[in-house]
Amino acid sequence: MSDEPRPEREEEAFEMPLPPASFEFLVMSFRAQAEMQLGLMHFGEEEKPKPELKLARHTIDLLGVLLEKTKGNLSLEEQRMLENSLTELRFRYVQISEETAQASAPKS
Repeated sequence: MSDEPRPEREEEAFEMPLPPASFEFLVMSFRAQAEMQLGLMHFGEEEKPKPELKLARHTIDLLGVLLEKTKGNLSLEEQRMLENSLTELRFRYVQISEETAQASAPKS
């Protein structure tokens, strides 16, 4: 028997440490959430996930609010990361919206 303390729950033995709370982590969390909502992330599923455009738009809008409310208070690196994330997500949103509209349009 080992003298090391055992975790109270089995899950605790496999928990990954959380990254430090930071502005970068906040932006990347919102970005990942929007990418999942747009159906861009697959987790072993056979079919591509259906985009949740309304939720994705809301998450992208939240990043836009974050950009507006933090103007003048970010480092150059933080500003670029947020702006680049927003540009990429907005582009992907439009692209996926158009693909979804075309897929649901009646075939003639």
